[in-house]
Amino acid sequence: MAFFLVGIAATAQAQFGVRAGFNSANFSNTNFEAKAGFHLGAYYSIGTDFISFEPGIQYSQKGYQATEAGTGRSVDEKLGYIDIPVLVRLNLIPSVNIFAGPQASLLASSVYKLGDDTFDSSAAIRGYDLGGVVGAQVKLPMGLNAQASYDFGLSSLNYYNTDVKNQVFKISLGYSFGSNNE
Repeated sequence: MAFFLVGIAATAQAQFGVRAGFNSANFSNTNFEAKAGFHLGAYYSIGTDFISFEPGIQYSQKGYQATEAGTGRSVDEKLGYIDIPVLVRLNLIPSVNIFAGPQASLLASSVYKLGDDTFDSSAAIRGYDLGGVVGAQVKLPMGLNAQASYDFGLSSLNYYNTDVKNQVFKISLGYSFGSNNE
């Protein structure tokens, strides 16, 4: 094992980067509609040509949209999270990789709109989320990359005492500063 770690350290390449993109978020086990949002953050990747580890931090909008039963008023729940993913990337070919890993998220903001009324819903939802991330990335010229990923909650948000989990599909564009910038 020590030989393996020394080998990785000797051939490791490091890159710092930024990423931003589109979110389509919803809660599991509901009949709500997906909510559009965005994410923005940074990452640090270290590894070899085959495997790399990538911790990151980003702000991500999540939530859902619905119509209140009985009144027909629109419901718009906008939740802002600080996501901290730790990904493992496997480079299948030089320009394509797949990734997966755990993610911890902290609730940073919450706005619940019911019709024309606006409320802070942070008391109705757990202040953290534990989940996972899976996806694929394509490396583009000039240090750019594009990726699609799916974030899935593993812990209940206990939203108004209901067992729901975050689900987010993300499409991102990133830039790696330490890349070869081909």
